[in-house]
Amino acid sequence: MFKKIKYGKIEVRSQTLVLFSAIYFAFILNLAFWRYILGHVQINNFANFFFIISTAISVVSAFYIFFNLIIVPFAAKPLLSLLLLFSSIVNYMMFSLNVFVDKDMMRNVFETTTAEAWDLVTIPGVIWVLVLGILPAVFLIRIKIKYLSFKKELFSRIKLIAIAIILLLIQVPFFYKSYASFVRNHSEIGHLLNTSNYIDGTIKEIKTRLNSNHKFIRLDENPSLVLNDDGAKTVFILMIGETARDANFSLGGYKRNTNPFLRKEDVIYFKDVKSCGTSTAYSVPCMFSNLTRSGFSQSKARYMENVLDLIKRAGYDVIWQENDEGCKHVCDRVTIENMLERKNSPYCRTGYCLDEVFLEGLDKKLMNIKKDTVIIMHTMGSHGPAYYKRYPDRFKIFKPTCDTSDIQNCSRESVINTYDNTIVYTDYIISSVINTLKKFPNLESGLLYVSDHGESLGEKNLYLHGMPYAIAPEEQKTVPMILWMSDNMKALDYINYSCLKSKAKDNDYSHDVIFHSLLSILEVKTISYNPDLDIFRSCRTRRFPY
Repeated sequence: MFKKIKYGKIEVRSQTLVLFSAIYFAFILNLAFWRYILGHVQINNFANFFFIISTAISVVSAFYIFFNLIIVPFAAKPLLSLLLLFSSIVNYMMFSLNVFVDKDMMRNVFETTTAEAWDLVTIPGVIWVLVLGILPAVFLIRIKIKYLSFKKELFSRIKLIAIAIILLLIQVPFFYKSYASFVRNHSEIGHLLNTSNYIDGTIKEIKTRLNSNHKFIRLDENPSLVLNDDGAKTVFILMIGETARDANFSLGGYKRNTNPFLRKEDVIYFKDVKSCGTSTAYSVPCMFSNLTRSGFSQSKARYMENVLDLIKRAGYDVIWQENDEGCKHVCDRVTIENMLERKNSPYCRTGYCLDEVFLEGLDKKLMNIKKDTVIIMHTMGSHGPAYYKRYPDRFKIFKPTCDTSDIQNCSRESVINTYDNTIVYTDYIISSVINTLKKFPNLESGLLYVSDHGESLGEKNLYLHGMPYAIAPEEQKTVPMILWMSDNMKALDYINYSCLKSKAKDNDYSHDVIFHSLLSILEVKTISYNPDLDIFRSCRTRRFPY
């Protein structure tokens, strides 16, 4: 099998390497997959026992066929080395944080920032990747792979691939029902099979981008304002939360007082609001799009106007203030202010800023408003896993905290404490923006806060977010939404605030309402407006559009 040759190199037959690779990837680099299988199949009878054995044979056979195709001269070492590296990283993420890898997760990978990537780097993760990925890759690079002559190697591969296929097919009559039943009840299992999950996700994401319809679609050539001639300039602030979940807002019934500042304000809390997706890369474009969650696709939205385009064309100044991981092309055609460029701000660190950076200069900006304006504040919020970095020390209220990105190795109590501190800090930021708006009673002002998606904090041993929507837990899909309106805006927009409060308690809203409700509260008349998705419509004392 292994033979020492000149210059200290080890010689390995190509077929030996194929077999070892198949076994290594099938078991060592698929620990999360097997944990899931063994956690959902009780080995309490012979049928289940042989189902596990059959699954193992099938997985090894599939990898064996795959490696027979890629372990070829010149390509074997670079390809296998890359797969070892990527698969060891994915293996760690899936096993330690219980994440699932699909097209949406790969989109997140493509669009992640350097700062976000560094937050995921932990000592256990580095050791894991070093031992299971890098060291095997180094060993691979140092060995000599011995191939047969081209003709013999080709016929050998064809024969062995045929045997593997036959081995797979033989099991079909005996275990088809078991496989069909298991996959039907656990369709997410494919997102745990490393390496095929991230290869499949990457191919689908690249295909989506390449096959996009590049003809840009304008939603309405002539949106218009139907504002009253009252002399008051409109200023509306839309705050996009990051990874804030409804379950941890005391305004929504959480047992801890995580909203000590907003409870003093006359705000409306909308319960059980459903996000469009479970990741920023999906939810943010979706909430600004006129495509509802059921009809949304990033390939369509990327080349289509969103609500900000309509608002701007109607006559508003639109300013996107960025403090997270980018606007995902939503802000491509409006004014952008990157908070990280405020290098002298006391709230900015290397690679990120605390959300108090939004408060800097806000008074001055509002004082100099010359035109109706919409400001979008894309916050850092509760971005994980480094929750401890998202608030200053004075907001370390709940203790003990988990002051590391390696959250799966902290106690669940400390993870929740740290996360709750981020919510209290978010509460402070929102209330501070509201109180700044109050200083300008001459303005027709309002604020809407809504999070992009939720977060898992150890429930069912799940952490972070990004699970496929169909199987994602409610913690990742249910988000907070908070509204504040000045007396000016209530009066001039004919809003019955008490009615809105009542509706907020009795209705289940989703991100689908953002597009149309913004058009409504900003009084933008457009053919794209859908009254059925306007949260303000039923609580106006005067019909919109006028």
